Amino acid sequence: METKAGDPGAFAHFDLNRVDSPAFVVDAAKLRANCQVLADIRDAADIKVLAALKAFSMWVTAPIIGEYLDGVCTSGLWEARLASEFYDGEIATYCAAYKPEDLAEVCRLSDHVIFNSPGQLTRFAPVIEAARAAGQDFDIGLRINPQVPTGEVPRYDPSSPGSRLGFPLDQLTEEVMDMVDGIHFHNLCEQDLAPLQQTWDRVFDAIEPWFGQLKWINMGGGHHITRADYQREELVEFLRDAKDDTGAEIYLEPGEAVALDAGILVGTILDTGWNGVPVAITDISATCHMPDVIEAPYRPAMLREERGEGEPVRLGGPSCLAGDIIGDYALPMPCQPGERFAFLDQAHYSMVKTNTFNGVQLPSIWLWDSDTDQLEMVKSFGYETFRDRLS
Repeated sequence: METKAGDPGAFAHFDLNRVDSPAFVVDAAKLRANCQVLADIRDAADIKVLAALKAFSMWVTAPIIGEYLDGVCTSGLWEARLASEFYDGEIATYCAAYKPEDLAEVCRLSDHVIFNSPGQLTRFAPVIEAARAAGQDFDIGLRINPQVPTGEVPRYDPSSPGSRLGFPLDQLTEEVMDMVDGIHFHNLCEQDLAPLQQTWDRVFDAIEPWFGQLKWINMGGGHHITRADYQREELVEFLRDAKDDTGAEIYLEPGEAVALDAGILVGTILDTGWNGVPVAITDISATCHMPDVIEAPYRPAMLREERGEGEPVRLGGPSCLAGDIIGDYALPMPCQPGERFAFLDQAHYSMVKTNTFNGVQLPSIWLWDSDTDQLEMVKSFGYETFRDRLS
């Protein structure tokens, strides 16, 4: 999978030695710029835009997001709780399957509670009725599966055959649609307008009988709207048409687009060697700090341009996993212990997916404002973080 981001922006001038290692550094100015783009789309199309916490939940930046967007979408109880504590605006919660003991609080915290199947919605009808009887005000939504594969990597494509995500579009009935206020679909991953149009063509035909009945339609995330080459004017026209055609409020819930190119992951070379190829061990671990490198897989872009000459160096993490390999790079600096380097576009997903396998240290988290050059460490992790996850 080829990353479609990797613009260094203001990080091109950032001194990596200003922070410890490993460390995430997030640029508040770039976050504001991304959110402004999303807000401009929202205003021009007269829709609503929610930030997806599953991709970027650095809650110290919640005031920035709240200044521009309409709220957040969450993936279950704990993200809904985080949203209620720190974020402004609406909360839309979707979970592939709710636990019975969680749903009452999810209903209390959320403006929209979205189910993955009509079966679970039916089973939880008493919980929903009790919550409404207690005066809680929330809509009920159903996630549908458009059955339109558009993704480059099947494991990231909700429409892959046999997907567990969303109720199959060809199984919708009047009985099912009468149970819900809105429809949700999420079918994209780092994509532009054409796959959204392809998805909508299929969804439109299937749900057209219920236009006028649906209060809202949530078109999910995976929209790379803040990427420089995204077709934004065409998107506005598309969204206006969708709102006019359906009579429903239209929602987008981008995650990556909020934090695209807004963060780097700083690391240090710890040791070097040779085993048929040059090898360098770093304090950044693909396994622990950037698991999408292995899961997607993909090759993250480095800060500062790679050299055109010289043999690439295989960068790997400090864990004992043989596959803890980040990739082969023509390094932009000498390959020697103590040298600093950074990977681009690491604010989204990398930060929320970190883990402490093997006792590998978690990266600290820094907030930098490239407009003012203000730099603040907002979180660091010690041995206790590793210890307290265990028993």
